Amino acid sequence: MLRSLLRNLLSGPVATQLRRFVIVGATTAGIQMALLWAFVDVGGLNYLVGATIAIEITIVLSYVLNNAWTFRATQNTGLHDYLAGLLKTNVVRGSAIPIQLGVLYGLVEFAAITYLIANVAAILISGLYRFVFDSLWTWG
Repeated sequence: MLRSLLRNLLSGPVATQLRRFVIVGATTAGIQMALLWAFVDVGGLNYLVGATIAIEITIVLSYVLNNAWTFRATQNTGLHDYLAGLLKTNVVRGSAIPIQLGVLYGLVEFAAITYLIANVAAILISGLYRFVFDSLWTWG
């Protein structure tokens, strides 16, 4: 079972979507990191507040890119479907915010890791969760 799952992730029908999702995620993660840095180091916000704002901005950007490219075979078209998909991805990704912020907080406060490096780990940990639920519900 595990071997079959791994094979499908590498060469099965989900593999292309997963690769595209990772590329979009890496791009938006870079943007999220830049926004987080700007909000905290330039704007003086608390790192958790800055992370929350940066996450929400990149949720919208991720939706636009994933809808157009990653899930183009099942993309949401038309105003109603597009906005419904945006709402769904906000629910999925919004439910991942506590995961990401919890990891970020734990690494910064208890492991004394700088907030930017901790945010990378938090993005990676919450990424699989987001892929599974976005692919099943937002574009499923």
